[in-house]
Amino acid sequence: MRLEIHCADRIGIAQEILNILVNYHVDLKGIEVDSVNCRMYVSFPPIEFEQFQKIMPEIRLIDGVEDVRTTAFLPSEREHNELNTLLSALPDGVISIDAKGWVRHCNDAASKDLNLPDMEIIGENINNLLKGFNFTRWLEGKEVLGQTTRVEVGGEDFIADILPIAVPQGPEGDVLAGAVINIKSQSRLGQQVSAFRRYGQESFATIHNHSTAMRRVVREARKMAQLEAPILITGETGTGKELLARACHYASNRSLKPFIALSCASLPDDVAESELFGYAGYEDNAAPKRGVLEQADGGTVFLDEVGEMSRQLQTKLLRFLQDGTFRKVGDENEVKVNVRIVAATQKDLPAMVQEGSFREDLYYRINVLTLEIAPLRDRKADIGPLAEHFIQKYAQQNGQVAPSLDGDCLEFLEQYPWPGNIRQLENSIYRAVSLLDDKQLRVEHMQLPTFTHDLGYLESDFEGSLEQAVKRFEATLLRKLYPAYPSSRQLAKRLGLSHTAVANKLREYGINRKTVKV
Repeated sequence: MRLEIHCADRIGIAQEILNILVNYHVDLKGIEVDSVNCRMYVSFPPIEFEQFQKIMPEIRLIDGVEDVRTTAFLPSEREHNELNTLLSALPDGVISIDAKGWVRHCNDAASKDLNLPDMEIIGENINNLLKGFNFTRWLEGKEVLGQTTRVEVGGEDFIADILPIAVPQGPEGDVLAGAVINIKSQSRLGQQVSAFRRYGQESFATIHNHSTAMRRVVREARKMAQLEAPILITGETGTGKELLARACHYASNRSLKPFIALSCASLPDDVAESELFGYAGYEDNAAPKRGVLEQADGGTVFLDEVGEMSRQLQTKLLRFLQDGTFRKVGDENEVKVNVRIVAATQKDLPAMVQEGSFREDLYYRINVLTLEIAPLRDRKADIGPLAEHFIQKYAQQNGQVAPSLDGDCLEFLEQYPWPGNIRQLENSIYRAVSLLDDKQLRVEHMQLPTFTHDLGYLESDFEGSLEQAVKRFEATLLRKLYPAYPSSRQLAKRLGLSHTAVANKLREYGINRKTVKV
């Protein structure tokens, strides 16, 4: 049974209340005083109703007692259970120690991390549970300050946040009563980082820019993000053009509005037009459709592979860039929206302008601000950090301890030309980590085809004799070169051979204008 007594702040009033309980032979279990709100709480075992009826009036008659009522719990009981509930709900391990380093409390997550029942943890010295940090020396130091450090639990690395518990002593200062330790495993830390990245996965902070070239790109992109003019991002496939476009959007004043990407290469012309501008829906009783531009009003539209856009679509896009208006497919009414265009391509747009396959006026409209992402082979400083990032990512995804990256393997990755750039690196790491049964990622685990920029991918092995391999190589080379020369005589001159020798080889390999597309 528990009583809440509203009373004045008077010396001796608590003693008078306790005397009443003693007179009725009531065993006191607890007493608490709330001096701020002038409350006193007492706890005792259940008593008979007749006895309770006598005690309550006598307490009310004490000078200074304003009210007496029963209560379901003492403030300390509520705080204790509130704290226990909070600690139980936390996914991270929490351990409380006294000033000598002996464990006083731990939550279920800490018990799971330590792989011990809580009864074996409570009363144990913290130095026996967490290795790699001297808690005793820290607690006995002249100035005990909060720490974040690495500790080891059962051979696994954890991050520990260590905070001292100080009890105020008035003018005398604070007294150290112990510490609270919050521990996080690598996998848990990875989950939190992933959650953070999911929230801000399109920010500049997620772009690895250890190389000088990439640091320059990110620096310029941060400035361009604050502007309103169109941005053209160029670079080979797999270099992260869309990631950079998203970062520009989420660093701009449009960040709360939509970011919508449309690939100009993956859709037929008529479909791409309706996707971009929308469809009125008047014909064939088809439902009207809002296009990407209308859906992204106030935000950003990312046009991937803009070099693949048809001439008709280029014309309509140019009109939109001029005044912000467009017409839906099958509609005569104009729609006006406020959208920023970010375009990307791996093609040589100036060369396409010269050829007449890309409109010159559109090129200058979208090429107001330009960002060029260098291929990964020219950004060797980014390869190691990217590889480590992908190793951690896919090890965590597969529920395994992240393997270390062997030095020879890192050197191999840095020397590989990466024709598929970051996308190829990520896929290669994913395959290697997923199939790995070792604690270290080595060269033999990276199943990468041999590649040269002159001839592309080469076979890692071949069947037959050297002569047969040479003939296959000759045939491949001639098939690549033959369309570029108007006559076999000019081809022979280019190769430094006689016309007869080249003509014989073309005949031998069945290469002619009919079999090779010029």
